Amino acid sequence: MTQVTKITVEATANAPVADVWKAWNTPSDIMQWNSADPSWHSPSSENDLRVGGKFKNRMEAKDGSFGFDFEGTYDQVELHKLITYTMPDGRKATTVFTAKNGQTHIETTFDAETENAPEFQKQGWQAILNNFVKYVESTNS
Repeated sequence: MTQVTKITVEATANAPVADVWKAWNTPSDIMQWNSADPSWHSPSSENDLRVGGKFKNRMEAKDGSFGFDFEGTYDQVELHKLITYTMPDGRKATTVFTAKNGQTHIETTFDAETENAPEFQKQGWQAILNNFVKYVESTNS
């Protein structure tokens, strides 16, 4: 059995945890922030945020050259605190939300896939998280 590489990305949003949670989990919001690069976008998002529920976010290059569905099934959901899910290939991800002094720290740890280098995956997930922070702070002012 091969050892699974775990990757962690984190950021702090200058926004209350309730606002962060809502923007993280609402499809119309997800479509606004879910991209690692300005040349990409999420034209659709579905989210059934409950244990056993599924999510599916379509991610595409704006020029139409490439796209994929990022999806999973929720294993744990603790309001304003924790989300864990399993992707179709069996990899797992956990996001922890920590509220402190009107800010929210977001930390996601996920199992790396084997097609791309772990550093490349970390950069992509961190870019998406940074985009999320910019979005939630801009809608929270």
